[in-house]
Amino acid sequence: MSINIINKIHFRNWRGDLFGGLTAAIVALPLALAFGVASGAGAIAGLYGAIIVGFFAALFGGTPAQVSGPTGPMTVVVTTVIATLLARHPDTGLAMAFTVVMLGGLLQIIFGVMRLGQYITLMPYTVISGFMSGIGVIIIFLQLPPLLGHIGTGSVVTTLQKLPTYLSNPNWVAVGLGLLTLLIVFATPTKLNRIIPSPLLALVVVTIVSMVVFKDATLARIGQIPSGLPTLRKPTFSIRELADMLRYGLMLGVLGAIDSLLTSLVADSISRTQHDSDKELIGQGIGNMVAGLFGGLPGAGATMRTVVNVQAGGKTPLSGMIHALVLLLVVFWAGPLTAQIPNAVLAGLLLKVGIDILDWGFIKRAPRLSLKGTGLMYLVLFLTVFVDLITAVLVGAFIANVLTIKRLSDVQSDNIKVITDSNGDHNLTPTEQKILTQAGGDILLLKLGGPMSFGAAKSISRRMSMVQNYQVLVLDLSEVPNIGVTAALAIESIVEDAIAHNRHVWIVVTPGQVERRITQLELQRFCKPRNTQNESSVKLSAQINQVESRLQALQSASALIKPESFV
Repeated sequence: MSINIINKIHFRNWRGDLFGGLTAAIVALPLALAFGVASGAGAIAGLYGAIIVGFFAALFGGTPAQVSGPTGPMTVVVTTVIATLLARHPDTGLAMAFTVVMLGGLLQIIFGVMRLGQYITLMPYTVISGFMSGIGVIIIFLQLPPLLGHIGTGSVVTTLQKLPTYLSNPNWVAVGLGLLTLLIVFATPTKLNRIIPSPLLALVVVTIVSMVVFKDATLARIGQIPSGLPTLRKPTFSIRELADMLRYGLMLGVLGAIDSLLTSLVADSISRTQHDSDKELIGQGIGNMVAGLFGGLPGAGATMRTVVNVQAGGKTPLSGMIHALVLLLVVFWAGPLTAQIPNAVLAGLLLKVGIDILDWGFIKRAPRLSLKGTGLMYLVLFLTVFVDLITAVLVGAFIANVLTIKRLSDVQSDNIKVITDSNGDHNLTPTEQKILTQAGGDILLLKLGGPMSFGAAKSISRRMSMVQNYQVLVLDLSEVPNIGVTAALAIESIVEDAIAHNRHVWIVVTPGQVERRITQLELQRFCKPRNTQNESSVKLSAQINQVESRLQALQSASALIKPESFV
């Protein structure tokens, strides 16, 4: 199935898309400035990222009502990238950081072309929760220095090391302005918030307070941002940094994919639409590649902006493009207005973002739901904060999958029955029970049910090792819909061991994947021939045929060891 790259833009919902895009732009403006300053690339980089990613992700993406731009998780990564590369290469480090943004976008395009979108969000909630909460913790820690009137470090560890110094010598004016910002964004009434988004209200009110009441105070402010269109930045590489640049690019690409597709799911639920994951990845990738080319921060689908867009009437990609064009107009005339915004105000806004990202609902309920899940969530959170995001996701996904495989193996183990007599409820017919009773343990029925993966192989071998004395082995695979290679090889080993001990073997199998697997292992000669009269109606009487095939195998086994008692 092909992917239509460019979205068809229509104006049938132009009024709703106009209001949605305008509202999303108002919400995006203060956050874009805050993310730009926090990243170390400057406020203008945040605006460029919001404009470019917002426009191109809407034009090429697969989620109609989604609004994209710089987000907390993406800013956390790019802040580390910029700080690391600038420290090593003061002259070219920033250009190299934007090259990493391009690499992240390129990888997202590759993910989309390879149709990996459906797999990227197939992660346990405990991992996603720990990961997103870890992002929230990082944002909170990194905003403590500017909130206290100091220059941020870009590193959680460094911030914690210097925190006693920051606390012993705070800039009380900055602290007051930051706390006032937090008060406004948390306490703004819902009705007022619908008219003027609380982040913009806090930005305007607290900036005016700082200019009127504290005009002579020593405060770090944004400063005037450049007006006009951005300039093209050539990709800049360093052979020594190539491995780290690729690793950071992968980190941005994967994180942006997860962030965007999770927001796409939110957009689907509130807009009653269905997104195209692969197309969305391609759109996000194009947006991030162009953003890197023009010095913009990387972005992803932004949940808050997407929600307000839909609530204001936005339904089509036109709303995301309008949001970007409104921010572009702001760039042309807002330079003098943004110059007086205190960094402490932006720190307050980002503290609210960090607090909102924390998964408070799951953190509170996790211990009641699962202790293992709680431990995994906190492990991922710890790794996210103190190691790196990719390691956190990989380790979390690996452990979660191991735990899941263990649970599935236990379930599959319960469906493995080694039967030598009629005692116990094994869902056998009276005739089958009679055959096994008369056999006196000489017939061993190994009955499997449900899907058999590699996790069941060990259990199959262990169950068989408990029984040594028998003459005929009947392997009943009629209730197994599919079987993995490892489990099939375990079956082959059991058959080979039985043949080596001069035992007879019957395999009961129904048409399908299991029969093909048995044929591939060249074990079909042991299969009990099915009743061909019933094969034409196998879809109508599959369960009857399974019982009949197993009964035929047991009757044949009984005839081999006790001809006189053949039923």
